[in-house]
Amino acid sequence: MSNKVTIRRLATGVPGLDDLLGGGLPEFSFNLLAGTPGSGKTTLAHQIMFSLANPDCRALFFTVLGESPLKMLRYQQQFPFFDISKINHSIKFVNLAADLLDGDFERVLERIAQEVAAFSPSLVFVDSFRSVVQSAKTKTPGVSGLEHFVQQLGMQMTSWQATTFLIGEYLTPEAESSPVFTVADGIIWMSQLVHRDAMVRKIQVVKMRGQAQSPGVHTFRINDDGVEVFPRALITASAAGAVQITGDTRLSMGVPALDEMMGGGLPAGYSLLLVGPSGSGKTVLATQFLAEGVRAGEPGVIAAFEKSPNQLLSHKLTKLVQGGHVGVINTRTLDLSIDEILHDLIAMITRMKAKRVVIDSLSGFELALASVFREDFREALYRMVAVLTGMGVTVLMTAELEDQYTVLRFSSYGNAFLADAIVMQRYVEIDGQFKRVISVVKIRSSAHSKDIRFFEIAADKLTIGEPLTHYQGMLSGHPTTTSQFPDE
Repeated sequence: MSNKVTIRRLATGVPGLDDLLGGGLPEFSFNLLAGTPGSGKTTLAHQIMFSLANPDCRALFFTVLGESPLKMLRYQQQFPFFDISKINHSIKFVNLAADLLDGDFERVLERIAQEVAAFSPSLVFVDSFRSVVQSAKTKTPGVSGLEHFVQQLGMQMTSWQATTFLIGEYLTPEAESSPVFTVADGIIWMSQLVHRDAMVRKIQVVKMRGQAQSPGVHTFRINDDGVEVFPRALITASAAGAVQITGDTRLSMGVPALDEMMGGGLPAGYSLLLVGPSGSGKTVLATQFLAEGVRAGEPGVIAAFEKSPNQLLSHKLTKLVQGGHVGVINTRTLDLSIDEILHDLIAMITRMKAKRVVIDSLSGFELALASVFREDFREALYRMVAVLTGMGVTVLMTAELEDQYTVLRFSSYGNAFLADAIVMQRYVEIDGQFKRVISVVKIRSSAHSKDIRFFEIAADKLTIGEPLTHYQGMLSGHPTTTSQFPDE
C-alpha cells in the first residue's frame, strides 16, 4: 500500500501554460504571479480565474492600490474568457484600498481573513501585492512590521483550503529578496523584452513545488482571446530517439532526373537545403516536392516567410491547398519568435498528419523573427530543424544566395552543416544568355551524382536536361563563356 499523496492539478485554461507548469496548477498551492508593469499579470490571473470559477469553485479577487475593480473589469470584459454571469456569484471582487490608507497591516490581514471565511473560496487572488509593500515603505512603518505582514499573509494563504495567488510588479527574480519568494509554492515570472523596434513578451516558471516544470524562458502573446503561451520546443534524448532515420526510404522530389542525381530520391526524415539566386526556380521545385508527396499520399505543409500566400500559390499549389492536401502557414507577421513558428507548424503537421514540410525561405524566416531573436538565428534554425525531423517529417528549406559567378557558396548564413542534403541552383552565362543549372552538393551517408545539369522551367514545372560538360563538348571550337566552378 502506498502512502504517497496525490495532488490534483488544475487546468489553467491558458493555452500552453499547463505544459510549462508540468500539467497544471497544484491544488491548494500558494503562487506568486510577478513581473514588470504591463507584462500581462492581471490578464493572466483573470483568465485563470474565469476558467476555473464555478458555483462549486468560487473565487475571491482582492484589489489593493492598483486599478479599481470597475476600471479593471471594463477592460477585462473585452476578452472572450470574461463571463459577467459569474460576477458576485462564483467570483467576488473586494477593494482593500480603504483598509490600507492608514498603513494598518493587521487591519488588512483581518479584512482578508473575514472575506475568505464568509465567501469560502477555492481560489484567492491579491492584486497588487507589490502595492501593499510599496505603500508600507512610503509610510515607513518599520522593516520588522512589513516583514511580519508578509510572513503572516503568506502563512494565512498557505493554511487556507484554497489555491492562492499574489500578483505584483517586480523587476527580475535575481533583483528581489522577500519572504514571500521562500514561502511560495509556485513563482511565475512575466516580462517584456524590447530590442530596437521589436517587443516580445516572455514567461518563466521559476518555481513549482512537487512537479517538473518546463525549464527556460518561453514566449507568450496577449491577443484578442487573452494570453497564449508558446512553450519552447526542447530537443530531448527521448524525442531524438523516437524516430529512427535510416536513409533506406527515399522520397521522390517530383523530378525523375533529380531523383536519379540524388541516388534514388531524398531520404525520408532528412532536411534538404535548396539554395540559389533570385528567380532560379526554388519555389517551383519546392511545389513539385509537395505535389509529389500528395500523389504518394503524403500531405504537406508550407510556411511562407517571404511571400504572402496569394503571391506564393501557383495554380498547382492552389489546387493542392483547396483540396486540403497541403496546409499553408502565413508567417508574414513581424516580431515572431521561434516558439510561435514551431507551435503553428507542429499543430498543422499533427492535424494534417503531414510528412513533408517546405520552409520558403530562410531569408524571410530571419526577417520574420523579432529583432531580439535574430542574433540567435542559427540556434533557432537548428532547433526548428531538429524538432521537425525528430517528428519524422522531411523538411525542404529554400535559401537565396547572391550569384557572384566566381564564388561558390552553399549557405548565406554558414548553416549548410545543419542540412542533411544540399541542392544548388544557379545561372551560367553561355553565348550571351543566362542558363539555369542544378547540382547535388551533398546527401549525408549516400552516394549522389556530381554532374552540373541544365534545367528549364515551363508551366510551373522544372525539367532537367543534359550535363553542362556535355553541352560544352558540343560547342567545342565555338566562343563560349561559362561561370567558373571550384572543385567540390
